[in-house]
Amino acid sequence: MNLDQFIASMKENQQVMQNVTCWREIPARPAETAPWPACVRDDVIAMLRARGIRAPYSHQARAIEAIDDGADVVVVTPTASGKSLCYHVPVLNTVLNDPDARALYLFPTKALAADQAAELYGMIEALGADIKAYTYDGDTTVTARRAVRQAGHIVVTNPDMLHSGILPHHVKWVKLFENLRYIVIDEVHTYRGIFGSHLANVLRRLKRICQFYGSDPQFICCSATIANPRELAEQICGRSMVLVDKNGAPSGKKHIVFYNPPVVNRQLGIRRSAAFEARTFAARLVANRISTIVFARSRLMVEVLLTYLKELVRDKLGNSNLVRGYRGGYMPSERRQIERGLREGSVVGVVSTNALELGVDIGSLEACVLCGYPGTIASTWQQAGRAGRRSDTSLTLFVANSSPMDQFMIRHPDYFFSQSPEMGLVNPNNLYILMSHIKCAAFELPFEDGESFGVETTDEALEYLQQEGVLRHVDGRWHWATDTFPASAISLRSASNENVIIVDVTQGEANPRVIGEMDRFTAPMLLHDEAVYIHESRQYQVDKLDLTQGKAFVRAVSVDYYTDADLSVDVKVLDVFDQRAEGMTLRQSGEVLVTSIVTMFKKIKFDTHENIGWGRVNLPEMDMHTMASWISWDEAQVRGFSPSQLQSALCGVANLVANVAPMYLMCDPKDIAVFYQVRAPFTDRPTLYVYDAMPGGMGLSEKLYSMLDEVFGQALLMLTSCPCDDGCPSCVGPASESGEEAKVMARRLLEGMLRGTEPEK
Repeated sequence: MNLDQFIASMKENQQVMQNVTCWREIPARPAETAPWPACVRDDVIAMLRARGIRAPYSHQARAIEAIDDGADVVVVTPTASGKSLCYHVPVLNTVLNDPDARALYLFPTKALAADQAAELYGMIEALGADIKAYTYDGDTTVTARRAVRQAGHIVVTNPDMLHSGILPHHVKWVKLFENLRYIVIDEVHTYRGIFGSHLANVLRRLKRICQFYGSDPQFICCSATIANPRELAEQICGRSMVLVDKNGAPSGKKHIVFYNPPVVNRQLGIRRSAAFEARTFAARLVANRISTIVFARSRLMVEVLLTYLKELVRDKLGNSNLVRGYRGGYMPSERRQIERGLREGSVVGVVSTNALELGVDIGSLEACVLCGYPGTIASTWQQAGRAGRRSDTSLTLFVANSSPMDQFMIRHPDYFFSQSPEMGLVNPNNLYILMSHIKCAAFELPFEDGESFGVETTDEALEYLQQEGVLRHVDGRWHWATDTFPASAISLRSASNENVIIVDVTQGEANPRVIGEMDRFTAPMLLHDEAVYIHESRQYQVDKLDLTQGKAFVRAVSVDYYTDADLSVDVKVLDVFDQRAEGMTLRQSGEVLVTSIVTMFKKIKFDTHENIGWGRVNLPEMDMHTMASWISWDEAQVRGFSPSQLQSALCGVANLVANVAPMYLMCDPKDIAVFYQVRAPFTDRPTLYVYDAMPGGMGLSEKLYSMLDEVFGQALLMLTSCPCDDGCPSCVGPASESGEEAKVMARRLLEGMLRGTEPEK
């Protein structure tokens, strides 16, 4: 059965179609081409034609012309629209015209860098030109590194290597920095939040070094579709950008299907598990040899789904490698093997986190199953774009879970199709991040008096670092004054500077084997003592989590359950930056201290998802300073609520806001957190906090502060449009968590807040 036959069988299946809330067919679109710009050399055009590229798409021609005019450019078109040609052609053209010219390519992952480098090597080989392009990352040998520094026309790397392996050693890269003409930043939409804020500071350091060596390179950025690509690129690069966003690439017919699992308990609003439904669809697709990717929201769900699918596709000899998993924490060699299997066809199905959203070449996939809403419209289109990349028919199946955001999207498909994708937000001046990179910049080159590092308070920061003993001020310059290497202590991708290494001691402690890694903030949730950690569908029990040494020791087991931990959180207000009273509520924003601790874990049985036991977790608290906005209700506004009713109301509103806020903030749901207190010590009132889930904050809660009424209004709409009677996981949350009266109480609280009066009884 091919994909067209599979789609036809779905349409004929009444059991399936009665749960489909939207079936949107996006017709195929022909290519819109343009002549090659006059600046492109004849030998480059001949090479491209020999590779099957007769003429550029309109957006490629426009980008090449703008780059030739000397502009900094950001190209924004969908997945598989040929964005890489927009930078390969100008770079090759320039190096052929001037053999001293250099280019630096930045990719967010080593996998993507290796993938794009392979395409670049193919072009150079077809040209027959003496252009040296090298990949420079942690896997590059010492001998090769010397060759890259001395002779590399095009250096392909990632932000992490630029930060710790190139900029601090710029004296070894004189040829590159003296002649740097282009800085290419691909997948710029991935540089949001912490990662994007770090990169903006890394580029401040890069431009500072380029200026020292007398070069002024152009920036060429490429991005998937987001709401503010030019603004994001300008914030990251610190330059004005020319936007190229009219897509000229062709696309095949796309089927986008919204599927809502049937209700199994109407009173509680519980639906059949999205994981079970996604597993059923994926198993049918893989069984028919239709190449399929399944996206899950978490590492744990990837492993649960993978375990289910491997059981369904296992052959008589016990082989199940037709389906593989793909996520952060796998070893690089393991991920490369999976990518190769997908390209060659030996792997027909892959279950992934958003790690495969990016444009890594994994061949021509036909179907994409989304197990739960990815969290943003931009991510949804990115994930859907992994199927049908070669102008063929494709199927994207969004299987909703019971969360309020999933249920809102599944019931309001027009909202999804009509809304623009989300914004990318960064905060380069986050104090934690900024101070780290000022240290790195001072290590690389002394600061001059009055020199700005993107902020007016640079001199104050330098004076503070002198007081801390890491800088010394001599003759109008600030010099690095310690023997430490500051870049080694900074991770660009998380607020934590260290990862926890996962060590398999199944064969005894004398034969340890590293099987993965995890960031320090996530580890207590998934790698606490007695946790069942799943890796490539294999189960391991954690013997010991040693946070001091940064190691988790695990042992292979075979059990019919997995574990899920509970996180206890407390919020304390440290400083108030702004406040206003509206109606009978007080709205405030400022700095808070978030204290979290994992207290217990549950054992959850595979297939039935029953809770079959629990255990305590003994780990230290984790503290985080961040930014928050909060709203507190006047006593008169909650008059008539009993303590349990108020608890239910706040719990229900918190659940709604946690799901609504990301749509307005245009961020990933994991970027913020919501917390409530029936009587907050700081306000002495019922209070609901929304805080940035990263040290120092990213400006998300500050943005929320200006749109609280819109967010709470949407929360009320989501509540009133939910068809349940007394509250369910699709609005106020599970009844066991929020109380039986949660829906009624939450509605009273929201309506009273929006009217600015005491709620009606």
